[in-house]
Amino acid sequence: MNIVKELFSLEGKTAVITGGAGILGSAIARGLGEAGATIVICDLKNSAETAQELRRGGINATGFLIDVLDKNKIQQTHDQIIKEVGQVDILVNAAGGNIKEATTSKELSFFDLPLPALEKVVALNLFGGAILPAQVFGRSMIKNSEGASIINISSMNAFRPLTRIPGYSAAKAAVSNFTQWLAVHLAQEYDPRIRVNAVAPGFFLTDQNRYLLQDDKGNLTPRGETIIQHTPARRFGNPEDLIGVCIWLAGAASRFVTGTVIPVDGGFNAFSGV
Repeated sequence: MNIVKELFSLEGKTAVITGGAGILGSAIARGLGEAGATIVICDLKNSAETAQELRRGGINATGFLIDVLDKNKIQQTHDQIIKEVGQVDILVNAAGGNIKEATTSKELSFFDLPLPALEKVVALNLFGGAILPAQVFGRSMIKNSEGASIINISSMNAFRPLTRIPGYSAAKAAVSNFTQWLAVHLAQEYDPRIRVNAVAPGFFLTDQNRYLLQDDKGNLTPRGETIIQHTPARRFGNPEDLIGVCIWLAGAASRFVTGTVIPVDGGFNAFSGV
C-alpha cells in the first residue's frame, strides 16, 4: 500500500456513528465504510434499515438501537457492540437537531421560549450529541493499542450564533468547547493517540432546519436567501461534502491533529458580507 492509501485507508477499523440513520450521519457512515471501515449505525429509529442499505452497497454494516439521552441505554448498546462487532476505533457523534418550540418567531418571542424546549435542545446536542457517548465509548476506546478517533458534529452556529435559535447555538458552542477540553484531557490523562476533533457544518438542508430555509413549495425563505448570499460557494452543503473531512479525521492522515473544529461551510465563516 502506498503512503497516500495508507494515510486514508480505514481498513480494519470499526466506526460507530450515533445519529447514523440521519441525513448527515448516514452519508458520513457510507463514506467511512467505502474507506474500508466496518460501520455500526446507532439511532433511535431506522438503524437496521440504514445498515441494510449500506450492505447493499458492499459495506460491512450493522445497526443498533440507541438512546443518546440515556446513559444506561448507551452503555447497554456499547456492550452489545463490543460483544458482536469488537473494538471501536472511531466514534462519530452525529445525533442532534433543533425544534420549533425552541425557535423564536412572530408568534413566539425569546421571553416566552419554554424552558423544557430549550432544555431538550441543549440536552440532545451537548449531552446526547457529544458528552454521554464519549463517556461510554471513550472508556473502552482509551484501551485501544493503536489509539482512536472521536469526531463530534458542531455547527457554524458555534462560530457565529444565528438569529432565532438561541438554544441550538449555545449547545453547539458548548460542543466545540467540550471537543477541545476532551482532546486535551484524553491525551494528557490516558493516551496521546486518542484524538478528539469536531466538524462544523455550515448550512445543510435537513429535516430539522428545512422549515427555516424553504417554504412549503420548496422556494427559499428570506432566511435561506440571506444564507446563500453570504456563502461564497453559493449553495447549501450536500451531505457528501462531509465525507472527506471525516475520513481524514478518522484515520492516520490526521494523526497529529486533535482539539480542532473544522468548518465545512462553503466559506460562510470567512465572508464579512462586503
